[in-house]
Amino acid sequence: MSTPTRGPVKAAITVSLDGFITGPDDRPGQGLGVGGERLHYWVMGGPWTYATDREPGAGMTDADRAYYDALLEGTTGGVCGRGMYDNSGAWGGRNPFGGTLVVLTHRTEDQPDPESGFLMVDGFDEALAAAHEKADGGAVAIGGGADIIRQALAAGVVDELGITTAPVLLGCGKRLFEGFDHDVDLEILSVHHSPYAVHVRYAVRR
Repeated sequence: MSTPTRGPVKAAITVSLDGFITGPDDRPGQGLGVGGERLHYWVMGGPWTYATDREPGAGMTDADRAYYDALLEGTTGGVCGRGMYDNSGAWGGRNPFGGTLVVLTHRTEDQPDPESGFLMVDGFDEALAAAHEKADGGAVAIGGGADIIRQALAAGVVDELGITTAPVLLGCGKRLFEGFDHDVDLEILSVHHSPYAVHVRYAVRR
């Protein structure tokens, strides 16, 4: 019996210039922490706060959109960590990215209705396998938080890494590569920049 075709794995995340993916006190309702909303000005098309009405992606600049579209081209599945899921408020209870988003968590008993587009799985290897199965040969996006990005890089399964750097120094919060001690070579695939961010797509060399 032939082995099912697996698409590439693309990991992507936004950091401050000093390497933080959130400001301090990140939690539900304040998912990027104090001051962390500046990391996602590029996603919202400009300044926003947790109290404002917003629609992610609606106001992106052409440069931000070009990066985003190239990164997600061919992507039909995804994995995120439980912290991202909780801090986003489960995106209002429905996966906004299409397809199935696998949530890596020890608390799989919290599984919502499958029609929500979320699947809760315990264990990184198991979550990635489930995402590949749901992606049906398409690419799998790994969207954070920091711990799941580190796990994916440490496991050697990432084919493409997208790092967006926002023009801000947060000073504290959660660092992307805190404790990461693996040696990884990268090849620059593309660079995009806007007033809100510099986006670099890397191929991960093996």
